[in-house]
Amino acid sequence: METRLNTDSFSDGVRDAVPLLLAVAPYALVLGAQASRSGLSVSELGLMTALNFAGGSEFAAIQIWKNPLPILTIILITFLINSRHIIMGAALTPYTKHLPRRRVLPALFLMADEGWAVTYAKTLRNAATMPADKALTMGYFLGACFPFYPVWVGFSIAGAMIGPVLGNVDAYGFAIAFPATFIVLLRGMWRGFSAALPWLISLAVAGVVYHLIPGHSYVLAGTFCGLLAAWFLGGQRS
Repeated sequence: METRLNTDSFSDGVRDAVPLLLAVAPYALVLGAQASRSGLSVSELGLMTALNFAGGSEFAAIQIWKNPLPILTIILITFLINSRHIIMGAALTPYTKHLPRRRVLPALFLMADEGWAVTYAKTLRNAATMPADKALTMGYFLGACFPFYPVWVGFSIAGAMIGPVLGNVDAYGFAIAFPATFIVLLRGMWRGFSAALPWLISLAVAGVVYHLIPGHSYVLAGTFCGLLAAWFLGGQRS
């Protein structure tokens, strides 16, 4: 296998992330507009998106945002939906073990879905020509993840401000940008059926639980079944 030096920089990560911002921005507008209809103030929404930075759980939270505020329910739903970050982080672990934890752990705050997808796709390409501990640089990770933070927070606030004027922004079809983007990203990460089997198991389990059990437990079930499948199948190959 040909080995090359990894020169991926912060600017390289930003360059790869920029096209996806076109999908994140309208999705953030939808969140902001929905939040304004649920009774959140602009400052409350800004604080939530800035501290949580995980769109799926934020959409779920505003659906049940009412007086009296169901705090424990919101915390539980946030944990269930954000549990997908467990498998996302585990997927990057083989490529970050050589990096200092004092740098990696704070940087993981910025690891939202899109930034992770950009990083992981690039890391897989690098791993084909270099050792695992050289396939990912911290500069590239930060460059690929950071741009989504100000865009997500900024456009969600903008959506909350203009939501009352636009009315039901869902009718404009902005939300389709998010799943469409991930279909393209997943195609770029495809390495064959065998490598994708844990993801397919996670999808199947999540789909079954979604139809059988009310609520958001399907996210946690799919995440942990995917992790178990990856561990079991990885042990069989070794």
